[in-house]
Amino acid sequence: MRGTSCAETVASVEPLPPQALSPDALALLDEAPGLFAGRAWWDVVLAHAMPAGAEASFVAIRWAGRVAALLPMMRIGGRLNSLSTPYTCEYVPLFAAGLNAAARLAIMAAFCRFCRSSGIVRLDALPAEWDGLADLETGARQAGMHVLHFDHFGNWIEDVGGLDWSAYLLGRAGALRETIRRRMRRAENLADARFDLLTRSDQMDQAAEAFESVYRRSWKDAEPFPTFNVALMRVMAPLGLLRFGVWSIGAEPVAVQIWVVKDGHAIVLKLAHDEAFKAHSPGTVLTALMLRHLLDQEHVTQIDFGRGDDAYKQGWATGRRQRIGILLVNPWRGSGMAALLRHVAGRLRNRATSA
Repeated sequence: MRGTSCAETVASVEPLPPQALSPDALALLDEAPGLFAGRAWWDVVLAHAMPAGAEASFVAIRWAGRVAALLPMMRIGGRLNSLSTPYTCEYVPLFAAGLNAAARLAIMAAFCRFCRSSGIVRLDALPAEWDGLADLETGARQAGMHVLHFDHFGNWIEDVGGLDWSAYLLGRAGALRETIRRRMRRAENLADARFDLLTRSDQMDQAAEAFESVYRRSWKDAEPFPTFNVALMRVMAPLGLLRFGVWSIGAEPVAVQIWVVKDGHAIVLKLAHDEAFKAHSPGTVLTALMLRHLLDQEHVTQIDFGRGDDAYKQGWATGRRQRIGILLVNPWRGSGMAALLRHVAGRLRNRATSA
Protein backbone atom coordinates (compact mmCIF):
# COMPACT_ATOMS: atom_id res chain seq x y z
CA MET A 1 0.00 0.00 0.00
CA ARG A 2 1.57 3.28 -1.10
CA GLY A 3 1.95 5.90 1.61
CA THR A 4 1.52 3.41 4.45
CA SER A 5 3.87 3.76 7.41
CA CYS A 6 5.70 0.84 9.00
CA ALA A 7 3.44 1.09 12.05
CA GLU A 8 0.39 0.77 9.85
CA THR A 9 1.66 -2.40 8.19
CA VAL A 10 1.60 -4.39 11.43
CA ALA A 11 -1.62 -6.40 11.68
CA SER A 12 -3.26 -6.33 15.09
CA VAL A 13 -5.75 -8.90 16.32
CA GLU A 14 -8.75 -8.28 18.54
CA PRO A 15 -11.25 -11.00 19.52
CA LEU A 16 -14.66 -9.44 20.07
CA PRO A 17 -18.10 -10.61 21.13
CA PRO A 18 -20.61 -10.12 18.30
CA GLN A 19 -22.34 -7.22 20.05
CA ALA A 20 -19.04 -5.28 20.18
CA LEU A 21 -18.21 -5.34 16.47
CA SER A 22 -17.20 -1.98 15.02
CA PRO A 23 -18.93 -0.46 11.99
CA ASP A 24 -16.10 -1.49 9.64
CA ALA A 25 -16.31 -5.08 10.94
CA LEU A 26 -20.08 -5.11 10.44
CA ALA A 27 -19.54 -3.77 6.94
CA LEU A 28 -17.52 -6.89 6.12
CA LEU A 29 -20.48 -9.02 7.17
CA ASP A 30 -22.93 -6.92 5.16
CA GLU A 31 -20.75 -7.12 2.05
CA ALA A 32 -19.96 -10.82 2.37
CA PRO A 33 -20.76 -12.92 -0.70
CA GLY A 34 -22.96 -15.99 -0.46
CA LEU A 35 -25.27 -17.15 2.30
CA PHE A 36 -22.92 -18.48 4.97
CA ALA A 37 -20.92 -15.36 5.78
CA GLY A 38 -23.50 -12.58 6.00
CA ARG A 39 -24.98 -10.96 9.07
CA ALA A 40 -28.36 -12.68 8.69
CA TRP A 41 -26.74 -16.12 8.80
CA TRP A 42 -24.69 -15.29 11.90
CA ASP A 43 -27.72 -13.85 13.67
CA VAL A 44 -29.51 -17.19 13.34
CA VAL A 45 -26.42 -19.23 14.25
CA LEU A 46 -25.80 -17.19 17.39
CA ALA A 47 -29.40 -17.45 18.53
CA HIS A 48 -30.16 -21.07 17.54
CA ALA A 49 -27.05 -23.17 16.81
CA MET A 50 -24.47 -22.57 19.53
CA PRO A 51 -23.21 -25.70 21.34
CA ALA A 52 -23.65 -25.79 25.10
CA GLY A 53 -20.90 -23.82 26.78
CA ALA A 54 -19.68 -22.22 23.54
CA GLU A 55 -18.89 -18.51 23.36
CA ALA A 56 -18.73 -16.64 20.05
CA SER A 57 -15.55 -14.66 19.40
CA PHE A 58 -15.33 -12.69 16.17
CA VAL A 59 -11.61 -12.24 15.53
CA ALA A 60 -11.11 -8.81 13.94
CA ILE A 61 -7.73 -8.10 12.34
CA ARG A 62 -6.76 -4.50 11.73
CA TRP A 63 -4.45 -3.39 8.94
CA ALA A 64 -3.67 0.20 7.99
CA GLY A 65 -6.10 1.53 10.58
CA ARG A 66 -9.18 -0.47 9.63
CA VAL A 67 -10.69 -3.90 10.17
CA ALA A 68 -9.37 -5.68 7.11
CA ALA A 69 -10.34 -9.26 8.03
CA LEU A 70 -12.89 -10.97 10.21
CA LEU A 71 -13.00 -14.61 11.32
CA PRO A 72 -16.14 -15.71 13.20
CA MET A 73 -14.88 -18.18 15.81
CA MET A 74 -16.07 -19.81 19.01
CA ARG A 75 -14.42 -20.96 22.20
CA ILE A 76 -15.67 -24.19 23.66
CA GLY A 77 -14.06 -26.32 26.31
CA GLY A 78 -10.84 -24.33 26.13
CA ARG A 79 -10.58 -24.82 22.35
CA LEU A 80 -10.87 -22.23 19.60
CA ASN A 81 -12.82 -23.38 16.53
CA SER A 82 -14.37 -21.79 13.49
CA LEU A 83 -17.96 -20.74 14.14
CA SER A 84 -19.33 -23.45 11.88
CA THR A 85 -22.37 -25.61 12.51
CA PRO A 86 -23.92 -28.85 11.22
CA TYR A 87 -25.76 -26.57 8.75
CA THR A 88 -22.74 -24.65 7.45
CA CYS A 89 -21.87 -25.49 3.85
CA GLU A 90 -18.96 -23.06 3.50
CA TYR A 91 -16.71 -21.16 5.87
CA VAL A 92 -14.02 -18.66 4.82
CA PRO A 93 -12.36 -15.73 6.56
CA LEU A 94 -13.72 -12.39 5.35
CA PHE A 95 -11.27 -9.92 3.80
CA ALA A 96 -11.83 -6.28 2.95
CA ALA A 97 -11.64 -5.42 -0.74
CA GLY A 98 -8.43 -4.03 -2.18
CA LEU A 99 -5.90 -5.85 -0.01
CA ASN A 100 -2.70 -6.80 -1.77
CA ALA A 101 -0.93 -10.14 -1.40
CA ALA A 102 1.46 -8.88 1.27
CA ALA A 103 -1.41 -7.56 3.39
CA ARG A 104 -3.39 -10.82 3.17
CA LEU A 105 -0.34 -12.82 4.18
CA ALA A 106 0.44 -10.50 7.10
CA ILE A 107 -3.17 -10.76 8.26
CA MET A 108 -3.12 -14.56 8.19
CA ALA A 109 0.22 -14.64 10.02
CA ALA A 110 -1.22 -12.36 12.72
CA PHE A 111 -4.25 -14.63 13.08
CA CYS A 112 -2.01 -17.69 13.44
CA ARG A 113 0.12 -15.97 16.08
CA PHE A 114 -3.09 -15.26 17.95
CA CYS A 115 -3.95 -18.97 17.73
CA ARG A 116 -0.71 -20.18 19.31
CA SER A 117 -1.98 -19.93 22.88
CA SER A 118 -4.83 -22.35 22.10
CA GLY A 119 -2.58 -25.27 21.19
CA ILE A 120 -4.99 -26.51 18.52
CA VAL A 121 -7.38 -24.40 16.44
CA ARG A 122 -9.86 -26.09 14.11
CA LEU A 123 -11.24 -24.48 10.97
CA ASP A 124 -13.67 -26.57 8.96
CA ALA A 125 -16.09 -26.38 6.02
CA LEU A 126 -13.34 -24.59 4.06
CA PRO A 127 -13.52 -24.85 0.26
CA ALA A 128 -10.53 -26.85 -0.97
CA GLU A 129 -10.26 -24.27 -3.78
CA TRP A 130 -10.26 -21.24 -1.43
CA ASP A 131 -7.78 -18.69 -2.76
CA GLY A 132 -6.60 -17.78 0.75
CA LEU A 133 -5.46 -21.28 1.67
CA ALA A 134 -1.82 -20.74 0.71
CA ASP A 135 -1.70 -17.48 2.70
CA LEU A 136 -3.12 -19.25 5.74
CA GLU A 137 -0.58 -22.06 5.52
CA THR A 138 2.35 -19.67 4.98
CA GLY A 139 1.14 -17.48 7.82
CA ALA A 140 0.92 -20.51 10.07
CA ARG A 141 4.51 -21.48 9.31
CA GLN A 142 5.66 -17.93 10.00
CA ALA A 143 3.89 -18.12 13.35
CA GLY A 144 5.55 -21.42 14.25
CA MET A 145 2.37 -23.45 13.78
CA HIS A 146 1.94 -26.77 11.97
CA VAL A 147 -0.95 -27.22 9.54
CA LEU A 148 -2.84 -30.53 9.38
CA HIS A 149 -5.51 -31.15 6.73
CA PHE A 150 -8.53 -33.43 6.75
CA ASP A 151 -11.44 -33.99 4.38
CA HIS A 152 -14.67 -32.69 5.86
CA PHE A 153 -17.54 -33.27 3.41
CA GLY A 154 -18.44 -33.23 -0.27
CA ASN A 155 -20.69 -30.66 -1.92
CA TRP A 156 -22.58 -31.59 -5.11
CA ILE A 157 -23.47 -28.80 -7.53
CA GLU A 158 -24.65 -28.30 -11.09
CA ASP A 159 -24.05 -25.22 -13.24
CA VAL A 160 -27.34 -24.55 -15.00
CA GLY A 161 -26.88 -21.10 -16.52
CA GLY A 162 -29.04 -20.78 -19.63
CA LEU A 163 -30.84 -24.08 -19.03
CA ASP A 164 -34.55 -24.59 -18.60
CA TRP A 165 -36.08 -27.65 -16.95
CA SER A 166 -36.25 -29.62 -20.21
CA ALA A 167 -32.62 -28.91 -21.08
CA TYR A 168 -31.52 -29.76 -17.56
CA LEU A 169 -33.31 -33.11 -17.73
CA LEU A 170 -31.48 -33.98 -20.95
CA GLY A 171 -28.27 -33.85 -18.94
CA ARG A 172 -29.47 -36.44 -16.41
CA ALA A 173 -28.84 -40.16 -16.69
CA GLY A 174 -31.51 -42.01 -18.64
CA ALA A 175 -32.67 -44.02 -15.62
CA LEU A 176 -33.25 -40.88 -13.55
CA ARG A 177 -35.05 -39.14 -16.43
CA GLU A 178 -37.40 -42.08 -16.73
CA THR A 179 -37.99 -42.20 -12.97
CA ILE A 180 -38.79 -38.47 -12.92
CA ARG A 181 -41.12 -38.82 -15.91
CA ARG A 182 -43.07 -41.68 -14.34
CA ARG A 183 -43.24 -40.18 -10.85
CA MET A 184 -44.27 -36.76 -12.09
CA ARG A 185 -46.99 -38.20 -14.31
CA ARG A 186 -48.31 -40.23 -11.39
CA ALA A 187 -48.20 -37.18 -9.12
CA GLU A 188 -50.10 -35.08 -11.66
CA ASN A 189 -52.80 -37.75 -11.79
CA LEU A 190 -53.34 -37.61 -8.02
CA ALA A 191 -56.48 -35.50 -7.77
CA ASP A 192 -55.74 -34.35 -4.23
CA ALA A 193 -51.99 -33.68 -4.61
CA ARG A 194 -50.79 -30.08 -4.37
CA PHE A 195 -47.49 -28.19 -4.64
CA ASP A 196 -47.07 -24.97 -2.64
CA LEU A 197 -44.13 -22.58 -2.69
CA LEU A 198 -44.03 -20.43 0.43
CA THR A 199 -41.71 -17.42 0.36
CA ARG A 200 -43.35 -14.56 2.28
CA SER A 201 -43.10 -13.61 5.94
CA ASP A 202 -46.86 -13.92 6.37
CA GLN A 203 -46.65 -17.56 5.22
CA MET A 204 -44.02 -18.61 7.76
CA ASP A 205 -46.42 -19.94 10.40
CA GLN A 206 -47.87 -22.23 7.73
CA ALA A 207 -44.36 -23.18 6.57
CA ALA A 208 -43.15 -23.88 10.10
CA GLU A 209 -46.14 -26.11 10.83
CA ALA A 210 -45.61 -28.09 7.61
CA PHE A 211 -41.89 -28.47 8.21
CA GLU A 212 -42.23 -29.65 11.80
CA SER A 213 -45.08 -32.02 10.90
CA VAL A 214 -43.19 -33.73 8.07
CA TYR A 215 -39.89 -33.81 9.92
CA ARG A 216 -41.47 -35.59 12.90
CA ARG A 217 -42.82 -38.25 10.53
CA SER A 218 -39.66 -38.58 8.45
CA TRP A 219 -36.79 -41.08 8.67
CA LYS A 220 -34.42 -38.43 9.96
CA ASP A 221 -32.78 -38.27 13.35
CA ALA A 222 -33.65 -35.45 15.71
CA GLU A 223 -32.00 -32.16 14.83
CA PRO A 224 -28.94 -31.17 16.89
CA PHE A 225 -30.41 -27.65 17.14
CA PRO A 226 -34.18 -28.11 16.85
CA THR A 227 -35.14 -24.45 16.41
CA PHE A 228 -32.53 -23.58 13.77
CA ASN A 229 -34.34 -24.48 10.54
CA VAL A 230 -37.57 -22.61 11.23
CA ALA A 231 -35.64 -19.63 12.61
CA LEU A 232 -33.59 -19.50 9.40
CA MET A 233 -36.76 -19.61 7.32
CA ARG A 234 -38.22 -16.69 9.25
CA VAL A 235 -35.06 -14.62 8.70
CA MET A 236 -34.63 -15.50 5.01
CA ALA A 237 -38.26 -14.82 4.00
CA PRO A 238 -38.30 -11.02 4.52
CA LEU A 239 -34.96 -10.81 2.68
CA GLY A 240 -36.61 -12.41 -0.37
CA LEU A 241 -34.23 -15.38 -0.27
CA LEU A 242 -36.42 -18.24 0.98
CA ARG A 243 -38.07 -20.84 -1.26
CA PHE A 244 -39.93 -23.31 0.94
CA GLY A 245 -41.51 -26.12 -1.04
CA VAL A 246 -44.34 -28.34 0.22
CA TRP A 247 -45.92 -31.28 -1.56
CA SER A 248 -49.17 -32.39 0.00
CA ILE A 249 -51.58 -35.24 -0.59
CA GLY A 250 -54.99 -34.21 0.59
CA ALA A 251 -54.64 -32.07 3.69
CA GLU A 252 -51.40 -33.77 4.70
CA PRO A 253 -48.00 -32.29 3.79
CA VAL A 254 -45.81 -35.27 2.88
CA ALA A 255 -42.57 -33.65 1.66
CA VAL A 256 -40.84 -30.37 2.48
CA GLN A 257 -37.67 -28.66 1.27
CA ILE A 258 -35.91 -25.50 2.42
CA TRP A 259 -34.11 -23.71 -0.43
CA VAL A 260 -32.37 -20.35 -0.39
CA VAL A 261 -31.72 -18.41 -3.59
CA LYS A 262 -29.07 -15.71 -3.59
CA ASP A 263 -27.36 -14.15 -6.60
CA GLY A 264 -28.61 -16.91 -8.90
CA HIS A 265 -27.28 -19.66 -6.60
CA ALA A 266 -30.00 -22.00 -5.32
CA ILE A 267 -29.05 -24.22 -2.38
CA VAL A 268 -31.19 -26.79 -0.61
CA LEU A 269 -30.49 -26.70 3.11
CA LYS A 270 -32.93 -29.23 4.49
CA LEU A 271 -35.39 -31.76 3.09
CA ALA A 272 -37.62 -34.44 4.53
CA HIS A 273 -40.55 -36.60 3.55
CA ASP A 274 -43.04 -38.87 5.27
CA GLU A 275 -42.03 -42.53 4.82
CA ALA A 276 -45.68 -43.55 5.01
CA PHE A 277 -46.09 -42.08 1.51
CA LYS A 278 -42.94 -43.67 0.12
CA ALA A 279 -44.88 -45.36 -2.70
CA HIS A 280 -45.49 -41.90 -4.20
CA SER A 281 -41.73 -40.99 -4.15
CA PRO A 282 -42.47 -37.65 -2.46
CA GLY A 283 -38.80 -36.67 -2.24
CA THR A 284 -38.23 -37.17 -5.97
CA VAL A 285 -41.47 -35.42 -6.88
CA LEU A 286 -40.79 -32.36 -4.72
CA THR A 287 -37.18 -32.05 -5.92
CA ALA A 288 -38.40 -32.11 -9.50
CA LEU A 289 -41.11 -29.52 -8.78
CA MET A 290 -38.66 -27.23 -7.03
CA LEU A 291 -36.04 -27.48 -9.77
CA ARG A 292 -38.62 -26.94 -12.50
CA HIS A 293 -39.70 -23.73 -10.77
CA LEU A 294 -36.14 -22.54 -10.11
CA LEU A 295 -35.04 -23.16 -13.69
CA ASP A 296 -38.12 -22.07 -15.62
CA GLN A 297 -39.33 -19.21 -13.42
CA GLU A 298 -36.23 -17.87 -11.65
CA HIS A 299 -33.54 -18.87 -14.18
CA VAL A 300 -30.99 -19.75 -11.50
CA THR A 301 -27.42 -20.35 -12.68
CA GLN A 302 -26.34 -22.97 -10.14
CA ILE A 303 -28.08 -25.57 -8.01
CA ASP A 304 -26.35 -26.77 -4.86
CA PHE A 305 -27.21 -29.83 -2.78
CA GLY A 306 -25.40 -28.72 0.37
CA ARG A 307 -23.44 -30.93 2.72
CA GLY A 308 -22.60 -34.54 2.07
CA ASP A 309 -22.16 -37.23 -0.54
CA ASP A 310 -25.63 -38.77 -0.31
CA ALA A 311 -26.13 -41.08 -3.26
CA TYR A 312 -29.30 -39.39 -4.54
CA LYS A 313 -27.47 -36.07 -5.07
CA GLN A 314 -25.20 -37.60 -7.68
CA GLY A 315 -28.12 -38.08 -10.04
CA TRP A 316 -29.34 -34.49 -9.80
CA ALA A 317 -25.84 -32.94 -9.96
CA THR A 318 -22.55 -33.93 -11.61
CA GLY A 319 -20.04 -31.52 -10.05
CA ARG A 320 -18.42 -32.22 -6.71
CA ARG A 321 -16.48 -29.80 -4.52
CA GLN A 322 -14.47 -30.85 -1.49
CA ARG A 323 -14.83 -29.09 1.81
CA ILE A 324 -11.81 -29.53 4.04
CA GLY A 325 -10.78 -28.90 7.61
CA ILE A 326 -7.53 -27.53 8.95
CA LEU A 327 -5.93 -27.91 12.34
CA LEU A 328 -3.51 -25.15 13.30
CA VAL A 329 -1.22 -26.85 15.80
CA ASN A 330 1.29 -25.32 18.18
CA PRO A 331 3.86 -28.10 18.82
CA TRP A 332 5.07 -26.37 21.99
CA ARG A 333 1.74 -26.83 23.75
CA GLY A 334 0.77 -30.21 25.21
CA SER A 335 -2.44 -30.50 23.20
CA GLY A 336 -0.60 -29.50 20.04
CA MET A 337 2.16 -32.06 20.51
CA ALA A 338 -0.43 -34.77 21.20
CA ALA A 339 -2.28 -33.87 17.98
CA LEU A 340 0.93 -34.09 15.96
CA LEU A 341 1.79 -37.48 17.45
CA ARG A 342 -1.70 -38.77 16.65
CA HIS A 343 -1.35 -37.47 13.09
CA VAL A 344 2.01 -39.18 12.58
CA ALA A 345 0.71 -42.42 14.08
CA GLY A 346 -2.29 -42.32 11.76
CA ARG A 347 -0.11 -41.84 8.70
CA LEU A 348 2.10 -44.74 9.75
CA ARG A 349 -0.96 -46.98 10.19
CA ASN A 350 -2.26 -46.00 6.75
CA ARG A 351 1.09 -46.80 5.16
CA ALA A 352 1.23 -50.14 6.92
CA THR A 353 -2.32 -50.97 5.80
CA SER A 354 -1.66 -50.04 2.17
CA ALA A 355 1.73 -51.81 2.00
